[in-house]
Amino acid sequence: MSTHITIQNIGQYVGQTVTLKGWLYASTRKGKLFFGRLRDGSGMTQIVAFQPEVGDETFEELKRLGQESSLIVTGEVRENPKAPGIPAGYEVGVQSVQVLQHVEEYPITPKEHGVEFLMDNRHHWLRSNRQWAILRVRATIKRAIMDFLDGQGFINMDTPIITPSAAEGTSNLFALNYFDETAYLAQTGQLYNEANIMAFGKVYCFGPTFRAEKSKTRRHLTEFWMVEPEIAFFDLDDLMALEEQFVSYIVQTVLRERKAELELLERDTTALEKVSGSFPRISYDEAIALLKELQEKESDPERKAELAIEWGDDFGSPHETVLTQQFEKPVFVYGYPSAVKAFYMEPWPGRPEVCKSVDLLAPEGYGEIIGGSERMSDPDLLLEAIHKHELPPEHYQWYIELRQYGSVPHSGFGLGLERTVAWICGLAHIRETAPFPRMLKRMRP
Repeated sequence: MSTHITIQNIGQYVGQTVTLKGWLYASTRKGKLFFGRLRDGSGMTQIVAFQPEVGDETFEELKRLGQESSLIVTGEVRENPKAPGIPAGYEVGVQSVQVLQHVEEYPITPKEHGVEFLMDNRHHWLRSNRQWAILRVRATIKRAIMDFLDGQGFINMDTPIITPSAAEGTSNLFALNYFDETAYLAQTGQLYNEANIMAFGKVYCFGPTFRAEKSKTRRHLTEFWMVEPEIAFFDLDDLMALEEQFVSYIVQTVLRERKAELELLERDTTALEKVSGSFPRISYDEAIALLKELQEKESDPERKAELAIEWGDDFGSPHETVLTQQFEKPVFVYGYPSAVKAFYMEPWPGRPEVCKSVDLLAPEGYGEIIGGSERMSDPDLLLEAIHKHELPPEHYQWYIELRQYGSVPHSGFGLGLERTVAWICGLAHIRETAPFPRMLKRMRP
């Protein structure tokens, strides 16, 4: 009698007869031997059929099977150090096969395909080894995020996806008709979490956010997932300390639990292994001085022009990349000009042109993965900032009221899931980090 198992646990069943249910990823024939790679969603293993043992009819049926045919295979698990798979080193000697569907001319073959073709066939592309590995890493990152925050006493709160006003800027909102009013898809849950902390102290929301940015860069999606912790009685230094622990926990969890997937992606984990303990911290002022120094040393005219920057400018991708190249770990840049940040950030004492903001930049050119700040706690100061940013005060009356009834210093940050996945997996483009990514010219399938 066989036991139905998942491939990820195959090593526990050596010498036993088992049943696997899955899809044929690839196959080859050598005389009277059939070699196939069977995947079931949890992993992949080698199946081997010997014609005299399975019979001519079954052997011929196996030979005809196309890529992604669905099967139920029964056979004995054997150790074979040369057998490919995840986990590697095991194979199943086929005793019987039930073919659920024979597939012919599967759209995505082992040959090279263009990016647009693969994106048009994203619903099939997900089955490839590479995409499977990336999305398993993504799932582990999501779980690590929640495990860490739950373990620190945070309460997970759900915030609205339909909102009446902007939080991060009015130029990148997706508008929709909400009965007789105009509403917007949420850019962030932060403002609502600032209300939630007055009831719960430490909270986080985790879900999709939307930015109507007409950007074609390898770092941007129009719909992405973000986790946003918010904490009462927390200042900027407290926030950076929390972010260090948070990011270190995520990275070390992936290194521990997804080693096989990272190897499949050929990810060099040397830099990731250093992500623990304290991270370097530099002020925006120091970063500008460093960038000017690096630009001065640059001999390539085109590269020199890319690195041009003045105090008051926000960083672009070239600036973030060259800054992170100066450090072995993610680096904090704090104290940005207020003009390039959101309206709700607390001014720096004695420097109203600077705010208590901080970005965490990932190494290897992946740029900002976390943006955060200490929030304004004074209602008059907040109202002044709302007017300065030319936002309608009536839309933010409830938000101002949070500062009128028991206001406290508080801080929070947002971590973009897809950018974090891209960094940890070592991906060249963010489009591979979501099952069905949404970009400037991509909303299908």
